[in-house]
Amino acid sequence: MSIEQIQIAPELERALQQFLDSVTLERGLSDNTARAYERDLSRYLTLLTDLGIRAPDEISQTEVSALLNLLSEMGLEASSVARNLTAVRMFHRFLLGEGLARRDPTEHLKPPKLGRKLPSVLNIYEVERLMLAPDVETPLGLRDRALIEMLYGAGLRVSELIGLSQVDLLFDVEVIRVLGKGGRERVVPIGSEGIEWVTAYLHAVRPGLVKPHTGVEVFLNFRGGPLSRMGVWKVLRQYVVLAGLEKKVSPHTLRHSFATHLLEGGADLRAVQEMLGHADISTTQIYTHVDREYLKEVHRTFHPRA
Repeated sequence: MSIEQIQIAPELERALQQFLDSVTLERGLSDNTARAYERDLSRYLTLLTDLGIRAPDEISQTEVSALLNLLSEMGLEASSVARNLTAVRMFHRFLLGEGLARRDPTEHLKPPKLGRKLPSVLNIYEVERLMLAPDVETPLGLRDRALIEMLYGAGLRVSELIGLSQVDLLFDVEVIRVLGKGGRERVVPIGSEGIEWVTAYLHAVRPGLVKPHTGVEVFLNFRGGPLSRMGVWKVLRQYVVLAGLEKKVSPHTLRHSFATHLLEGGADLRAVQEMLGHADISTTQIYTHVDREYLKEVHRTFHPRA
């Protein structure tokens, strides 16, 4: 019998209903939150019933740990496991407060660590294939090449790219001015390839896209309006397919690749932090882990004793 088919023990079911009534009435929880609590706790109490637990006072830390193990085996993200544990903690505090149990088995239980995932990156050959995918003999193909060069060449967020104005392109000193998160402005270097393609787009393509309502944004759609986030995603998606890349690639993947390739080339972490516009260097440090994976791969490939 699967765990979903097991009926919750009656005393546990009553305790669950009392808890749900309490948090709904006293805390004024939304229907969605109440349903989430009910779903998470029903799974928990079903597991307890399967383990032979019939009453709230029989639950120990062992059973709570069994739930965490089950959730991990189900492949849930650490954040989802943490949410389940929050519901279980609240349930046991309620039981203790109402005199339905003599102890709280979650009192000394540590929540799962919310590890930060390593970002997906392209290697330099995959970046090159992506760059060569647009047909630069067409107006929109030339625009798209310039757009991809800018995303990768300056490590921009999508919001920063679509917010660029022509006055932000300080190509005479090989930098661009970017308005990042929290309204923080920064200056980012841009290489000769990026300058060449964006300049070609500005001279040969953008004037033909301009309409009476067009603003100062650098990248325009065919209607003369500023390119949207979704527009950038669609542009990139078609070239990922054309380039034959099998990885999942988003605009942010190019930003991740920008940072990783800088570190692989020996760039200083603080300099990369500045270029990415990270307020906290710990956010940038995740790329050192990516770089470490690259170094391990190089070692495996080239070291005679690997």
